[in-house]
Amino acid sequence: MANKKKEKGKKRVVAIDSVGQAHIRATFNNIIISMTNKKGQVISWSSAGKMGFRGAKKNTPYAAQVAASDCAKIAFDLGLKEAEVFVKGTGAGRESAIRTISDAGIDITLIKDMTPIPHGGCRASKRRRP
Repeated sequence: MANKKKEKGKKRVVAIDSVGQAHIRATFNNIIISMTNKKGQVISWSSAGKMGFRGAKKNTPYAAQVAASDCAKIAFDLGLKEAEVFVKGTGAGRESAIRTISDAGIDITLIKDMTPIPHGGCRASKRRRP
């Protein structure tokens, strides 16, 4: 068998402006924070799992604080000065992540909750038999 290596392409260059967006996805199992430019291209990202938290500790406000601090520090060092924050999900670390991004030196201009809310929704599956 021949040993085939997959060649990596060039790393995409992302334009970093002073204004961008912060996307916080807070689920019951993890929290993911992404800092993007206005076009939506990711500048930096972090999650509670990436920061070394495992299991139930991933969905704590402290884990969200550590992940948001890591992500915001990288974005701030690259030149991001102010951001609009979009929060999605019902996890525990939503507020602490927003507070930490602000404490890292990034000015927050907007906080918008993008949590999907079912209205009517899909037809429920048939009832379970006893």
